[in-house]
Amino acid sequence: MSPKPSRSQNRKQRSTPSGKGQRRSSRPAFLSSEDNLRLQKFLANAGVDSRRNCEALIRDGRVTVDGQVVTDPARSVNPQEQDVRADGERLRLPAFKYFLLNKPNGVLCTNRDPRGRPRAVDLVPNRDHRMFTVGRLDENTQGLLLITNDGGLAEHLAHPRYEVVRRYRAQVVGIPTPEVIAELEKGMHFSDGFFRFQSIKLLKRKGRSTFLELELREGKNREIRRLLARSGHKVINLERIAFGPLRIGYLAVGQCRELRAEELRGLYGFIEETQSRSTGRRRPRKAKSKPSGRSTTSKADGGGKPPFKKSASGKSTGKKPVGQKRGAGRKKTASRKPASGGRTESEGRGKARAKRK
Repeated sequence: MSPKPSRSQNRKQRSTPSGKGQRRSSRPAFLSSEDNLRLQKFLANAGVDSRRNCEALIRDGRVTVDGQVVTDPARSVNPQEQDVRADGERLRLPAFKYFLLNKPNGVLCTNRDPRGRPRAVDLVPNRDHRMFTVGRLDENTQGLLLITNDGGLAEHLAHPRYEVVRRYRAQVVGIPTPEVIAELEKGMHFSDGFFRFQSIKLLKRKGRSTFLELELREGKNREIRRLLARSGHKVINLERIAFGPLRIGYLAVGQCRELRAEELRGLYGFIEETQSRSTGRRRPRKAKSKPSGRSTTSKADGGGKPPFKKSASGKSTGKKPVGQKRGAGRKKTASRKPASGGRTESEGRGKARAKRK
């Protein structure tokens, strides 16, 4: 009879990331559908290249489906039942992988950089699949970054519709006043949108700087730095510490690890919750436009312009109704008399016409 493992061994086994533990996690039904994928999307998910480059590959006639050359990137395919090949090599969807990275400063969240600068995907040990980052961090921002090859999960977490919480720790110049904090939570207008913090918490002060904990529901381009700079508190250091249910914990800067089974289950549960919450929302109905209050009566009745006569075909003839005299309903203006009792303006105009004749 083998001895029971110690508590430390059990804890080590639970904390060790393993692919088997990830496979036991139940993937949400709306993410696990692999039938009827667009050909362009299937090639990208299979790790061939980006969607844009896969589209060019398809249009060049280098992709076949069941032995037939297909040049339409929007063609639907079932990778479970159909034979899809690129340059003669059969493609299959890879096993999904999920890595948590504590991104250092100076590292880019992109898959291609012409200048050859360091990329976040280069810090992931798995090189068999095409990986990409979920959500972006600026080059000079460090912290939590999820790297995966699961396009459906990545799209759900990054889409503004689901308002996935992003939490940051920032060191800023100066000490923000309560009025400044209220203004930042209220929001500011920029040329490319409306920015605001969901919440702001003062953590501590260090000399003439302050540490803040900031929460966003949607990450826009340099949103935190631009908001704080406009309020007069320039960012010194910025770090993302949470993204949805994921936490950076004690992961060292520049280090990465595969998500644990319990973390992946929590991530799937979070996605299902946000999906059901977003689908349960209803857009507010538009208010019916009120009448402008303009009268549709004829001018003879003291309203607007008189209606035109219509022909048998229903088209307007441009003529006024029969029986209505020209100028009917027009208010007559009395001729003004001079204060000295002389001739009126109309009499003067009549005598002038007679002389010309």
